[in-house]
Amino acid sequence: MSLRRRGYAIFLAIVTVFLFAREADAQRPAPAASGARILLLPRRIVSGERATLAVLDVNGRLTPGVTVNFSNGDRLTTDVTGRALFVAPLNPGVIFGSIAGRSGRVPAAILLPGEAASVSIEISSAPRVASLTDRFEILGKSFCGEADSNQVTIAGQPAIVLASSQAALVVLPPPDLQPGSGAVEVSCAKRQASPFSVTFVGLELEADSSPLKPGEHRALTVRVRGTTAKIPLEARNLAPEIAELSGGNPARATSSGGEENVAKFEVTGRQNGSFLISIRLAASAGHPLPANVPQ
Repeated sequence: MSLRRRGYAIFLAIVTVFLFAREADAQRPAPAASGARILLLPRRIVSGERATLAVLDVNGRLTPGVTVNFSNGDRLTTDVTGRALFVAPLNPGVIFGSIAGRSGRVPAAILLPGEAASVSIEISSAPRVASLTDRFEILGKSFCGEADSNQVTIAGQPAIVLASSQAALVVLPPPDLQPGSGAVEVSCAKRQASPFSVTFVGLELEADSSPLKPGEHRALTVRVRGTTAKIPLEARNLAPEIAELSGGNPARATSSGGEENVAKFEVTGRQNGSFLISIRLAASAGHPLPANVPQ
């Protein structure tokens, strides 16, 4: 699926209370480069080989025209798809990328070619649990460095490869995917990996969306769909001047499990206004597994 034909909001569950919605974005103007916030750089890249990075804005939309600086002095700009193709440095080690004008760096390990080569695609790790509306990472060998040359399907539906290298893929699930277990298939240049399963969960926020008042306590309930297992969640306060998030920032909670499967968070007002909280799976929710082992 070409991102030139259709854009997507890749929203990381930011709520005011917006639910975890993601919608087709083809009719909206491309986000401004000044709104760039998130750099997606494959965790592993291969010496002298091509790789693809992506940049998202605060609402999770792919962002064109953004300058990305590397710690070795290289610089590039995202194209109309919000991504950029580059060649990894020759010397193995670690390189850092950053969005021009913003703090924070994203590391990528530079592997030797032999460390990522294989006759067929091999999957070394993938999450057990992933969000329906958030990206997830697959590590392995013999992927394609150009993102659109990889074909990833989930439950038979095409997913979007946001960033890629021969050793790593960053994937966004299909927009119409339903909660529950889904078979993931990966192929590239006539090479194909053994299918594996991931449980995809939906996160639904239930809260009063009216403006918060100073000193007011307000409960946030997150309902997990797609599994009855207990799922660790992370809440991040994006408007700390308006509200305080109980438990720190970020705060963590584990869902109850079972048919209801809910987690609770709480905010306390600091001044009048609309609070802004992001909810996503905690890192420990998607324990990696050798994905080519039958489930």
